[in-house]
Amino acid sequence: MKLRSLMMAIAVAATGMTSALVTTSAQAQAKGKEQFFPVLPYRTGAYAPNGVPWANGYSDYLKLINARDGGINGVKISFEECDTAYATDRGVECYERLKGKAQGAVFQPLSTGITFALTEKAPADKNALITAGYGRSESSDGQVFKWNFPLMGTYWSGADIIMQHITKKEGGNIKGKKIALVYHDSPYGKEPIPLLQERAKLQGFDLQLLPVTAPGVEQKATWLQVRQARPDYVLLWGWGVMNSAALKEAVATGYPREKMYGVWWSAAEPDVKDVGEAAKGYNGLVATGEGGKVIADIKTHVHGKKQGTGPAEEVGTTLYNRGMVSAALAVEGVRQAQSRFGKGKVMTGDQIRWGLENLSLDQKALDKLGLGTVMKPLSTSCLDHEGSRSARVHTWDGKKWNYSSDWIEADDTIIKPLVKQFADKYATEKKLTRRTAADCQS
Repeated sequence: MKLRSLMMAIAVAATGMTSALVTTSAQAQAKGKEQFFPVLPYRTGAYAPNGVPWANGYSDYLKLINARDGGINGVKISFEECDTAYATDRGVECYERLKGKAQGAVFQPLSTGITFALTEKAPADKNALITAGYGRSESSDGQVFKWNFPLMGTYWSGADIIMQHITKKEGGNIKGKKIALVYHDSPYGKEPIPLLQERAKLQGFDLQLLPVTAPGVEQKATWLQVRQARPDYVLLWGWGVMNSAALKEAVATGYPREKMYGVWWSAAEPDVKDVGEAAKGYNGLVATGEGGKVIADIKTHVHGKKQGTGPAEEVGTTLYNRGMVSAALAVEGVRQAQSRFGKGKVMTGDQIRWGLENLSLDQKALDKLGLGTVMKPLSTSCLDHEGSRSARVHTWDGKKWNYSSDWIEADDTIIKPLVKQFADKYATEKKLTRRTAADCQS
């Protein structure tokens, strides 16, 4: 009953918020020279507690660019939300609804299932897809996936980083260890499996796969299997209510939280707040930093002027920062496109795609944008649509997250062969040919 009431309250609030954002978008577009950004969040449904802070960070950053900078080199940003509720069919419907509002745009599906569906549609529509930290792992191969940009790390990168950390913790040898993957039974949850299977062959550990039916509230049978198998470590690939439910079951079955590692979508404030002290010791990946000038700027130029999308105390939290950085990546794709196709002009989908494929955000550039402490340098090319692939581990102390590792970079010697194998398979299935050097320069 509490969950239903919470979801109903979120839905009501989201309806009003989305209406306000649509109005803002329509008013902005009426003025003429705006760059339109479609937004596909989920403020409703079982995954709203995690989807909302991401969406708020995304919207606040777009507002910041208008309020602080006057737009992207003078081109104001307009945007409109269409709530997907994390459902693939609704995601496709939202894409179709918003794609005609500009001559090509950059979409961020915030769902691996929706990403799979839109990967088939985006090329014909000339719309780039940013899937920062999710989506198809093999889409980092830009010679096959011309329109997909899994910036800042794929799930193969995330799984590899976790396994590197565990291996180091075990003194460099995990042969014979038991590793269980408790995963959302969806394209999202299944993504890390090929990488983990490859590492299991290389390192000699035993991999146990434990799928959880969406939305993941009921996990007693799964954790009974955990208790019986007694794995040395549990990797959690959950989202929304599944994460807190997993932690509660770990507590109930007595599984040590310090032996649990969540991917970056399973290690934020909403995942642990209802478990509190009992979640102490739980670990997870985080691909963004904290604080910095951009946070202060949002507080001043957006929330300080009563234009914040959500509560001010949410600014700077894990998922808020993730949404904020995702918006920054889209903005910088447009800015880079302007550097070639005309500063101060509205960019088309083709031009934005070129901008995303030629991003060069070094530390100096990030510092200038106020993002120097929030994200790592990133550089893309035709061959590499991921741009960067590093993360840190942070650990819950019962009240807050604390960093418990340095930055760890995914091991390309393991990942690159997998990327090529799966990208080639996709190209064969879809009758695609790899892009030529000339096409990469276009």
